[in-house]
Order: sequence, then structure tokens, then C-alpha cells
Amino acid sequence: MVGRSKYNSFRVIKDRVWEKISNWKNQFLSPSSKEVLLKAVIQAIPTYLTVFQLPKKLCKEIAAQMAKFWWGFKKENNKIQWRSWEKMGVVKASGGLGFRELVSFNKALLAKQCWRMLTNPHSLAAKVLKDKYFRHSEILVSKLGHRPSVIWRSL
Repeated sequence: MVGRSKYNSFRVIKDRVWEKISNWKNQFLSPSSKEVLLKAVIQAIPTYLTVFQLPKKLCKEIAAQMAKFWWGFKKENNKIQWRSWEKMGVVKASGGLGFRELVSFNKALLAKQCWRMLTNPHSLAAKVLKDKYFRHSEILVSKLGHRPSVIWRSL
């Protein structure tokens, strides 16, 4: 159940990311293994929530956790970050490592859900949302409506 504070509702994602990263076994990973863990496991967690717009604050905190993990973290001393996390997200051919920016990735997944409703209007999700929110129009010109759900507000 998503309450008033979307941040508090989705904070569990950040906690799950931290559990995966702070495992004691991960302290012995090589840089290539760290890259695989971040791309295949950590960045895949938000894909399970493709119908919710995640709060920007939460996405920034997850990115900060990933940066801490990449550069090495210990409670008693801080490691130097040799490059900003935004530059680490640049494609490999341009000198980065290709890490996704979570805010943009989340918006792309929401746009994909809208595209699915446009291309497959006979699906159950498209029928339910059309009947409730845009009965007499199309999704691209529809209004937010009265007391919309979190899913419709996100889309």
C-alpha cells in the first residue's frame, strides 16, 4: 500500500540495495565483478516497479550507495571518488562504464507502459485504466482526474 509519502513506501528498495551491497563477500570482488553486480542485480531492482514513479530523492540515494560500493567503503575512513557518478554512467566507448541513471531509466519504463497501452488496447490493464481514467478520450490527451491512483499518477 502506497501512502502519502512515496519515499517511505519505496524506501524498502534502498534497504534491499544496501543489503546486497554490504554483504561481507562483496568486499573481495574485482572491479569487473563489481560492475556485473551493480548492473545485473542492483540496477535491475527498480524494473520490478515499472508502473510507479520512484521519488528522485530515493534514486539519488541508491546512486550514492552504488558509488560508495564501487569506490570502496568502510565506516572509519572515506575513499576518494576519482570520477563523478554521472560520468561513470557514460557509455564505455566514451570513457564511462555505462551505469544507468535511475531517474531517467524509471521514466523510460513508465513511457514503455504507456506505449503498451497504446499498442495493445485490449489488454486487461489498458481496459481497466481506460474505463476508470480516460473513458471518452485517448491516453495521450487524458487528464489526471479526480483522486487518481498512484499508478495512474505515475503514468
